[in-house]
Amino acid sequence: MLWYNLISLDVLMFRDAKPFTPGERAWASSSFPPNGHAIAGALRGLLGDKVNFQLKGPFFCYQEQILYLPRPLGFDGIIPLIPIAWNKKSPLNNALWDKQQPCPLSRPYPPDKDSENEEEFERKSFKYRQFLPYDIVSEYLETGKISPEDWLVKEEGESQPWAIETRSHNALLEGTRQVKDADGYFVENAIRLKKDWSLAIGVDREIPTPATLRLGGEGHRVILKRCRELDAQWDNLQTRSQSNFTPGGRKLAYLITPGVFERLHDGNKAICQAWPWEWKLAHATNPNQNRGQLVAIATDKAVPISCRLRHQGDSVPAPQVFAAPAGSIYYLQQPQELFQDSEEGTEQAKRWRQLGYSELLWISYQE
Repeated sequence: MLWYNLISLDVLMFRDAKPFTPGERAWASSSFPPNGHAIAGALRGLLGDKVNFQLKGPFFCYQEQILYLPRPLGFDGIIPLIPIAWNKKSPLNNALWDKQQPCPLSRPYPPDKDSENEEEFERKSFKYRQFLPYDIVSEYLETGKISPEDWLVKEEGESQPWAIETRSHNALLEGTRQVKDADGYFVENAIRLKKDWSLAIGVDREIPTPATLRLGGEGHRVILKRCRELDAQWDNLQTRSQSNFTPGGRKLAYLITPGVFERLHDGNKAICQAWPWEWKLAHATNPNQNRGQLVAIATDKAVPISCRLRHQGDSVPAPQVFAAPAGSIYYLQQPQELFQDSEEGTEQAKRWRQLGYSELLWISYQE
């Protein structure tokens, strides 16, 4: 993969998956960072509609040379969470929970010395990173741990590399100073990246740079710039992830881009869930039920992605796709690859991976 920076020249606008018509709603909802469809659309505008490519990201980048990934959600503050099924000494093992769902998570029990130090550190109410730099992520892949000091914000923007600017729009009636009743007023949020921050993407082809891209709504532009420093960082993360995947044993799968896991139900109804459909639960209520490898999940609310229309050439949006948020953590008894990455995967499933969705890094579980 060849890595590039997307350096914004102005504010950026990315509408979310909710349909919006001025006059019906006053607020136009927005989302950030952009999804793979928005990035792919911008690249096709530069390379041509019929050019195919493999996409990684987007991620954030600091000073155009340090890759940042979303914080893993398998932490309560800065204390790691583990499935109670893996924490036999926890009194929560006596609690009843729905075996048709992933296992609940809890803090380690009994708290060891490291956990007590983390709790004391947590009580000091420091400001924590929401995006982790490459060196900390690399250490996390190697050791399975993130020290309390590594959670502290060191650079401006590590809690949120962008600022939201609310902008109102109105139109006046001709010959008056009054706002129109219909389509006369609406508000939308614009995104401005903070100083020294940019987006980073990986593409499997050489693109002549520097170049300008039209990215997001209103035709706002970004500079596309080659960044060789990110090549080595990404290769190292992939190497460590693969070395963790190869041996057996308990694993954590760290989702670093939104994960799209959907299947057709009743022939034509697409259903999305927070984990891959091919990953069966490791526990079961029926003794005759086949058990899988998935034990537990740490995730957040779903991310809506607008990428479909009801009919070809029709601008009416269809029911949208809901993705698991980046940062989700999956706890497995044994590593298991995604159906999207296998040779048996359908063309539709592989297309999601081609656009950069469902990117996983593997971590060996540390007792």
